[in-house]
Amino acid sequence: MDWGNVTAEDLIDALREVDWSSPPRPISEFFSRFTIPRSSSKWNSRLKCNLYYYRTNYFIMIVFILALGFLRRPLAIVAAFLTALSIAFLNDSFAGTFSEKVTRTVRQFSPHMAAKMRPPLTPVIRGRPSAKRTIYICGRPRWVFVLVFSSVSFILWFISCGLLTVLWSLAFGLLATLLHASFRTPNLKARLNTFREEFRAVWRNYSEL
Repeated sequence: MDWGNVTAEDLIDALREVDWSSPPRPISEFFSRFTIPRSSSKWNSRLKCNLYYYRTNYFIMIVFILALGFLRRPLAIVAAFLTALSIAFLNDSFAGTFSEKVTRTVRQFSPHMAAKMRPPLTPVIRGRPSAKRTIYICGRPRWVFVLVFSSVSFILWFISCGLLTVLWSLAFGLLATLLHASFRTPNLKARLNTFREEFRAVWRNYSEL
């Protein structure tokens, strides 16, 4: 995959659809080799490749930096957790896995309630869905959960007076992510991973047709 031709919108769509349940890369690999990119095009390609390949590591690093900033604010930690959860719901794979696990747990106590948590069936016309696939969480559209969790987290941020702290911590976490993605040299595993993900995307599009 030529990451130089991948737009920021394509990268965001890929991060939204890809499976985030995979474990993070080893620390020895994460801090293995750093070099200065030779040109702006090389830097652009390296940045997108590392953001995609080390996505789980970057997410954990940002959450860890946020947690360090809220050691004396327990309420802000809850707000940070709800904010991270609402952002994670934007990923299709995470939303589907979360909904499945919650429904499976509820089914053990109340099968009738678990049946109501199933997503509605999408009508199919000539082998294709009649409308764009909508992601459901526990039988409700995804945007409902994102809106509720985001609103609650915003209220907790306001009550804990930790909004300025989270802005500084988030800025530091994003800066650390940007520096690492810019200077970490992509290895062979990263290139093979991008080719595998590209094949999966092509195969998924072929299956839908």
